[in-house]
Amino acid sequence: MHYQSAPLARLTRSPGTRARAALLVLLMLVVTYLISALATNPALTAATPPLTSAVGATEVSSEEISPEEISPEEVSVAEIGPEAVSPQAVSPQAAIAASSAPAPLLAYYYIWFDPPSWNRAKIDYPLLGKYSSDDPEVMRQHIRWAKEAGIEGFIVSWKSSETLNRRLTQLIRIAGEEDFKLSMIYQGLDFERDPLPVNRVAADLEYFLAEYAADPVFDMFGRPVMIWSGTWKFARDEVEQVRAVVGDRLLLLASEKNVAGYERLADLVDGDAYYWSSVNPETYPKYPEKLQEMSQAINAHDGLWIAPLAPGFDARLIGGTQVIERKDGLTLRQEMNAARQSAPDALGLISWNEFSENSHVEPSRNYGRRYLDVLADNHKSEPPPAGTVNVDSSDAAGIDIQPGSLLLLGGLVAVVIVSLGVIVWRNVRGAPVRAPTKLSR
Repeated sequence: MHYQSAPLARLTRSPGTRARAALLVLLMLVVTYLISALATNPALTAATPPLTSAVGATEVSSEEISPEEISPEEVSVAEIGPEAVSPQAVSPQAAIAASSAPAPLLAYYYIWFDPPSWNRAKIDYPLLGKYSSDDPEVMRQHIRWAKEAGIEGFIVSWKSSETLNRRLTQLIRIAGEEDFKLSMIYQGLDFERDPLPVNRVAADLEYFLAEYAADPVFDMFGRPVMIWSGTWKFARDEVEQVRAVVGDRLLLLASEKNVAGYERLADLVDGDAYYWSSVNPETYPKYPEKLQEMSQAINAHDGLWIAPLAPGFDARLIGGTQVIERKDGLTLRQEMNAARQSAPDALGLISWNEFSENSHVEPSRNYGRRYLDVLADNHKSEPPPAGTVNVDSSDAAGIDIQPGSLLLLGGLVAVVIVSLGVIVWRNVRGAPVRAPTKLSR
């Protein structure tokens, strides 16, 4: 036997009540539509800064360098230097100034691997196995994978040694066959993170100019790009000596970590590439602004700006302490958006295959092709407005709504609650509470 209270029975029988109930249903449908629109229409949503602490992340650039790479005999600057040429004789942005295309995506690439290299400080391994960087088919597969993900070139870690020169020669040939571009990062610090003798730096760059620079794989920016890693450890007069040797035959970029460091060398270099693999977007919410400040300083000198991004970081096995979680692609998306908002001339992805710092995107046992897929999806999209943070679309919490939108949603919910209360109140205010009415089965 079923019972229904008299007020409730009256509520369901009254024609006026049915009309108000229909109005309530209509209100709920409108609210559902508006919520759906807010969640799916980018014009109605905007990200708010993450609720994180303002602790600054440690800046680490601990590129791994094999002791065998530390090198041949040094040549004095005086013996090899041609006449100095002003570094600003040709604008480093001239080759891309007329283009409205998105900044090219470049990935830092390492050619130091031998099979024994994989036995040291690794928690993940390539899908291609414990390869040697001498293997041409490994290089070719790397380039093809990179192109599929939207990467247009590698920034090759190098300094002159028999092994690395042989591998660079091979990489240049394969890149040419695959229509792929290359830039360079010169490892100016030794295995102990001390600066190389300036004569060695100058000799190596002169060797690069003589042996490799004329190849078309280096013409992305008109002249070959050579990032000098570790410039913060060299005195200004040492940088000036090297500039005098290379002249304007290549674009010589510093690797300074802040505006003051760049300004110290601004008239001697053609821009800056910040190798910032260890920033944590969760604990350094102001880091996009830092990238924008660096971009503005470099652009003021008509320099080339390569902005950093990384999928994550973990260098504990090589003496580090900091870990930046990958979050299934969220970290990479956040860092790519921050880099793109700094108006870069190129994006510097850290890295293709730096497995010791776990910043790699190369397909691996632990992650498969996940990070190439994230790159491909994100690089094709339009960059969000400055001040927003894009999140991984596969994340359940991945809807960014600004405070105004939240207020609107709250107001709509309040309207529904008030309307329901008014309807119920109007139908029961005059009805005395009676004993339950018995209904037949």
